[in-house]
Amino acid sequence: MDYNGGSAPPPGPQTYAGVTDQPSATSSLRRVYHDQAGTGHKTPTSPDERTALLGGILTPPDLERGAAPKSSGIVGPGGHPPQRKATVSQKVKYYVPSTAWIPGYTLSLLGGDILAGLTVASMLIPQSVSYASSLAKLSPVTGLFSAAIPGIVYALLGTSRQLNVAPEAALSLLVGQAVNDVLHSDPHSHPMDPDAVALAVSTIITFQVGLISFFLGIFRLGFLDVVLSRALLRGFVTAVAVVIMIEQLIPMLGLVALQHQLNPHSTLEKALFLIDNAFTHTHRLTAVVSFTALAILVVLRKLKVACKRWWFIYRLPEVFLVVVISTILSNEFDWESDGIDILGSVPVKTGGHFVQFPVHHRTLRYLRRTTSTAVLISVIGFLDSIVSAKQNADKYGYSISPNRELVALGAGNIAGSFIPGTLPAYGSITRSRVNGDVGGRTQMASLVCSSLVLLATFFLLPWLYYLPKCVLASIICLIVFSLLAEAPHDIKFFWKMRAWVDLSLMALTFFFTIIWDVEVGVAVSLVISLLLVVHRSSKTRMTILGRIPGTERWTPVGEDSEAAEDVPGVLIIRIRENLDFANTAQLKERLRRLELYGNDHHHPSEEPHRQHAHTLVFHLADVDTADASAIQILHELVDTYKTRGVAIYITHLKRGPRQALETAGLIELLGEECICKDVSSAMARIEGGVTRQHSLQQSL
Repeated sequence: MDYNGGSAPPPGPQTYAGVTDQPSATSSLRRVYHDQAGTGHKTPTSPDERTALLGGILTPPDLERGAAPKSSGIVGPGGHPPQRKATVSQKVKYYVPSTAWIPGYTLSLLGGDILAGLTVASMLIPQSVSYASSLAKLSPVTGLFSAAIPGIVYALLGTSRQLNVAPEAALSLLVGQAVNDVLHSDPHSHPMDPDAVALAVSTIITFQVGLISFFLGIFRLGFLDVVLSRALLRGFVTAVAVVIMIEQLIPMLGLVALQHQLNPHSTLEKALFLIDNAFTHTHRLTAVVSFTALAILVVLRKLKVACKRWWFIYRLPEVFLVVVISTILSNEFDWESDGIDILGSVPVKTGGHFVQFPVHHRTLRYLRRTTSTAVLISVIGFLDSIVSAKQNADKYGYSISPNRELVALGAGNIAGSFIPGTLPAYGSITRSRVNGDVGGRTQMASLVCSSLVLLATFFLLPWLYYLPKCVLASIICLIVFSLLAEAPHDIKFFWKMRAWVDLSLMALTFFFTIIWDVEVGVAVSLVISLLLVVHRSSKTRMTILGRIPGTERWTPVGEDSEAAEDVPGVLIIRIRENLDFANTAQLKERLRRLELYGNDHHHPSEEPHRQHAHTLVFHLADVDTADASAIQILHELVDTYKTRGVAIYITHLKRGPRQALETAGLIELLGEECICKDVSSAMARIEGGVTRQHSLQQSL
């Protein structure tokens, strides 16, 4: 029998397709970095691919349910599959997903994965060089190592098949600001080796980021993506876009030397610096090369979207082409002698040993100063990653585990931190989308991409000697257009919905980030967002019930125009959620307001609209659990009302809450006659008591 009482067909061998998680509040940001038109429809894998990928093993949701293997076809008592404990092999495949898909990998998937790896690598190599040198203030080689090592580890441990893990613009900017703060913390002293300081700061940040993400996953805190509102994230993303644009306009206009002389620190100071010097000190050739490169990138990006049906245009690696062409032109026309800064020689060195444990005396001195930055990077990086992972899982028909994602991302960053100076690496919405669009169906694509990045690190960098740095700035500026794409739409929507709290939160995040820095902006907005969540969750959901005339039906007053409170002095309250320490702390005050003002909105200074009640009836059909703190507050509440002479009745009391009330002595305090089956029974006792009391008064 099914749950509705009908007969269900006898189950045969069951196949569990990917169970897609529902999009969270942050998943609405999935188009923030979207710079290519998406199809908007699911693209499930073919049967052959699904067989090769799953290989008859249990998917994470199956394992969590304790389901039987799909291939068994065993039917237990009652027509349901028997509940079996997962074997050691199944647990290994769950915790290390690569042990499931690598043995079942087929050559039919190899072509698409190799093509996806080549395509993403052509985007990732120049992006990583740009992020490391322009945003994080580190050697370009650190960006390349950050794009390779964490990606390999994630490919072995991650549950998403298309997610590409590498440095991101916003996170690299946070590292760069932390490096800048350390280097300029004392204006009267200058470190003897600024490069070594920058490497140490970046290393300890990446190590902390890895530990934080890893333990968030171990303690199953993958639900964090539902805590932060879209407004906060939109304000952060918009502010980061403006910060990046201002940062990159300086090298694009050839004002780097002047910047070092005047040394503006905050984003606001740099904006004023640009206003004062953009028209008087701009290096013309640098500006021409920069904005020409940016224009070509924008045009090619638009062309790819418009010509998506032609694969040879859609898969065009425009960033890689611009890098190659600008490097050739720079060498041919000797732009360096004309005053354009070039990348120059980039030795593959990371200071000291190539691989070393990230925690040592040089990094420990910056541990406390960088922890707050590491926490922010962990939260923001995970949000971006989980949005991208869920988007691809929904599109290609499989499931992901947020907690396993956190563990995989954390392990990747911990491994990356063993190479000094590596940047934090998380999933990218844009690169992951491209990865899937061009044929990536497993993490083999990421392994191919990481291998190509490592080859570029050791063999390609000398060929980029003449690459203009202003072109790298133009590549980063291209990201700004994607980051700003949805801001006008969201602002217009919040304004239309009169969502003043959301607009205020967005504005606070934006202005704090611009005026102070990214860390302060996100920290303030994060605290405000969490306070809003706590404030809303601390209000117990309650409503006043009234009787439908001529019936024994009780419905919320205000929801049904016929419902009315027909017994003066009796207040029937339905509590519509479980009770815990958070939502019962203000229960006394909430009940007082309902008693005196009803459901109407009111100001605390207003005169009461109602008289004090002589009887309260609590409808607890929606209360499944009540913790000790809630029971203690209820006990105090009953004592207070009994002192006032107010009678209390409880209806629809379930077994769990009843046991808790009995243990606390509340049933004994109230009396068994005050525990009723339903509201009608309680009202019958109340009305009977009122009638007897009235008769007694008349007889006296």
